[in-house]
Amino acid sequence: MESRPGARAVHAITFAVATFAVVFQLVLVVQGHSPLALELRPSTGEAVRRFFSYFTIQSNVLVAVTALAPAIGRGVDSRWWAVARLAAVVGITVTGVVHLLLLRPILHLTGVDWWADLLLHAVVPVLALVGWLVLGPRGRAERRDVAPALAWPVLWLVATLALGPVVHWYPYPFLDVSKHGPGSVLLVCLAVAVLFVGLAFGAVALDRRLPAPTEVAPVRP
Repeated sequence: MESRPGARAVHAITFAVATFAVVFQLVLVVQGHSPLALELRPSTGEAVRRFFSYFTIQSNVLVAVTALAPAIGRGVDSRWWAVARLAAVVGITVTGVVHLLLLRPILHLTGVDWWADLLLHAVVPVLALVGWLVLGPRGRAERRDVAPALAWPVLWLVATLALGPVVHWYPYPFLDVSKHGPGSVLLVCLAVAVLFVGLAFGAVALDRRLPAPTEVAPVRP
């Protein structure tokens, strides 16, 4: 099923903005900027590795990838796209919420760093969520998609916590077991896990209940 022209344009904008945001932040990282402005500058290679370790970056990449299919009007009927789309919508929503509640209060960004942060944590989440709510496409997500969609954040968390003690670095301060202890980190992880599961099942329910969007016909003179 192909996307409608108006919806395709919005999905294309989402793809373009998400792609630009990721590339923009990567360029800043290579130039020596820190995504969180809370850590010392590592080597360029290590900085790039860390860049792709951020859940924020991965969720923005997934938004861009899943927005491309409806933007070109192909591939939205496949099962893999439905799972990836659900993961993208839930993942980018969690990205925005967690950043707003746990990271924004401790950040003091200025200039280009502020703009990159705004794009990654506010503009892209809003575009992705509103685009999904308003434009669809509808009826793709199913309950069976929740488990595979949530496999990515689970694997990300396991890899992050396992690698952290080895490289002595965590992408987010609230995951640093050496500073906050396993109990505190576990509580944060459980709270975020509840948010993930709730959003995933909520998204499936909404996808079935929201009306299919209709293309508004242009007014002819």
